[in-house]
Amino acid sequence: VAKEAEVTIASLKGRLDALTAKSVEEQLLKLVDSGEHKLVVDLAQLDYISSVGLRVLILLAKRLKAVGGKVVVCSLQEAIQQLFEISGFTNIFAIYKTRPEAVSGIQ
Repeated sequence: VAKEAEVTIASLKGRLDALTAKSVEEQLLKLVDSGEHKLVVDLAQLDYISSVGLRVLILLAKRLKAVGGKVVVCSLQEAIQQLFEISGFTNIFAIYKTRPEAVSGIQ
């Protein structure tokens, strides 16, 4: 987790699936509960995301919306970008090509 201006950046790497989702969900929601309301989720190093992993992102978005916050994602690998398109997540999340674009886009 990093911080740029008033934006928190959470970088995910490896796999976001049934084995890792609970831990990632707890960490992300803890950020929101501690007052972080502008969150960039950097997926540059995420190789795989399952439906359980997608659910974590939806929960995060709902929690942030409830407190007047916002989440965006950036740096999706091609396979994950395709999954977001197929699942309709491109309509739910603002997606940026790079971290700097995401940080300026969430301001």
